[in-house]
Amino acid sequence: MKNLSIRRLLCLFSVSMMMLFLVSGCNQPVKKSHLKLWYDAPAADWNEALPIGNGRLGAMVYGIPVQENIQLNEGTLWAGGPHRNDNPEAKDILPEIRQLLFDGKYKEAHNLANARIISKTSHGMNYETVGNLRLNFDHDDAFSNYYRELDIEDAVNRTAYIVDGVEYQREIFTSFTDQVIVIKLTASQKGKISFSAAMDRPAPAVVDIATEGNNILSMRGKGADLKSKRTPKGAAPIEGRVKFESRLKIVPEGGALSATDSTLVLKGANSATLYLSVATNFVNYQDVSADEHARVTAYLAGAEKKSYEQLIADHSAFYQGYFNRVSLDLGETDSIKNATDVRIQQFAQGNDPALAELYYQYGRYLLICSSQPGGQASNLQGIWCKDLAPPWKSAYTVNINTEMNYWPAEPTNLGEMHEPLIDLVKELSEAGRQTARDMYGADGWVCHHNTDLWRICGPVDGATWGMWPSGGLWLSQHLWEKFLYNGDINYLKEVYPAMKFCRICAEFFDSRTRSWMVDFCTVYFPRKQTGTSS
Repeated sequence: MKNLSIRRLLCLFSVSMMMLFLVSGCNQPVKKSHLKLWYDAPAADWNEALPIGNGRLGAMVYGIPVQENIQLNEGTLWAGGPHRNDNPEAKDILPEIRQLLFDGKYKEAHNLANARIISKTSHGMNYETVGNLRLNFDHDDAFSNYYRELDIEDAVNRTAYIVDGVEYQREIFTSFTDQVIVIKLTASQKGKISFSAAMDRPAPAVVDIATEGNNILSMRGKGADLKSKRTPKGAAPIEGRVKFESRLKIVPEGGALSATDSTLVLKGANSATLYLSVATNFVNYQDVSADEHARVTAYLAGAEKKSYEQLIADHSAFYQGYFNRVSLDLGETDSIKNATDVRIQQFAQGNDPALAELYYQYGRYLLICSSQPGGQASNLQGIWCKDLAPPWKSAYTVNINTEMNYWPAEPTNLGEMHEPLIDLVKELSEAGRQTARDMYGADGWVCHHNTDLWRICGPVDGATWGMWPSGGLWLSQHLWEKFLYNGDINYLKEVYPAMKFCRICAEFFDSRTRSWMVDFCTVYFPRKQTGTSS
């Protein structure tokens, strides 16, 4: 019963659905309908867990009755620290590589590029998981009437089941307004909420886990020191300088709350509210001087001032301010009575237009949850990553994937979600000017096919992939595209410096690349002598 893939949805949902959306006025009410992903069994693995997020915090909720796992992310927890990965040898070797290409010696040119142009210091840092919050419940594992859902109209995850005649319910959301993950645990009978709470992080990460009093559990750690497999032997790793703290507070109604050295234990409560806060010391791609402990405690203190009802109301109202801008009604059939995994399996052979609607709106949900103004751009996995060394580093692959994440932003009336990418381009335009100067002796700015939190611009991963200096040009299109949609002169004034960098980015190609590219094409792809221009 596979869930809809997060990365595929962020990248592709608008391509198949672009002509189907109906844009309404901002904040118009959307009909309560079937905009839920729901299942009648817990997640068997991470791919079947349900994603929640507020742009900065992300979580994957498994919905397991006895041993719940909530996998955690924070948008700025990456390996390494501020650094550059330019290869200064490139400028001197470029003429030789170009001559090899003209001579048809492509393998030799490729090998020389690998040796003298590809970065020798860093091939990009990994986006890393914070770890896991594990809730181990003190009741039997023989559950019935199981149900879990992700309601994408209010951005809340819910799980319900019955054990020994008692109905247990969990409600979880990542608060947009109060910057904490909030978990509400209830039961149909008093005194039935009993569980222990623990946190962990995958090996080989080393973390400090401790309790404070009988109601606080904390986990402290840092991003990894990282050296790529392609980094030459003897080279030092990039030091991990992102420090983080994850902090859990349990507020029970009734019962007895106690602590061990590494867990919190609640016995016999009527209900419990859990507040989970995560913060790092990241300020920007050149500065990691913030106090993560002060941040994490401030988030918790702010959230505690509100009632649970106020927290969830504020959260959903904020989210709906974006989500409710677009409504889509394709009709519905009896298929909506089935669980989401069943609908997916039957879609090709049946008639379920409402699933296409759900697919479209789920993509909008994921973009809202993984890309918020003032935060980091959505990376390869959005904001949901369970590993310390994820596939393709879960970084920013700017030769198509990063751009694909944001193709839906403007057409689906989520222009604010575009802003983190605009900010990323601005920062790359700053970092990439030195790369252009040091590696190519060129004006303007350049970024190759991959970057990360530290805005590296040098080529990585080998010449087959890395010798592609067009990342800056592709990304710069988003600066202008946003203006085409919003027509906002104030926005245009704000991004004018970056728009100048777009021109400078083109100057990079003009000053260092255009001439030899034209010569190359003239030699190997001459025009046919037909007497007419082509």
